[in-house]
Amino acid sequence: MARDPGLEELIRADLPDEPFAEKAMFGGWAWLLRGHLLCGARDDGMLARLGKGNDGWALATPGIGPMISRGRAMAGWVRATPDAYGDDALRRRLLAAALVFVRGLPAKN
Repeated sequence: MARDPGLEELIRADLPDEPFAEKAMFGGWAWLLRGHLLCGARDDGMLARLGKGNDGWALATPGIGPMISRGRAMAGWVRATPDAYGDDALRRRLLAAALVFVRGLPAKN
C-alpha cells in the first residue's frame, strides 16, 4: 500500500479543529483522537472506524466494504473506494460517524 496525499488533504479539510494525532499506519496515513484510531487514508481507499454494530448502513452503501487486515474483516471498520469517498457528503458522513464512535471511548493515556 502507498499513501494518497489527495485523500489525506480531503480528510484533513473535513475533520473538525480538535487535537488529532497523525501517523503512518495500515500502509497509509491514520488519524487518532485521544489515543484511539479514527480513520485512515491509503491508495486503495479511506478507512473509517464506526464501531461494532454501527457499520451496517455503511456496508449497505455501494463502494463501501469491510476493512480487511491480514485476510480478515475488521469488525466495526469500513473501507470506502475512491468512488465512495469522492462523494463529499458520504465521506463527511463516514467521518462524522467515526467521530461519534471514537468520542464515546475513554481517552487513552
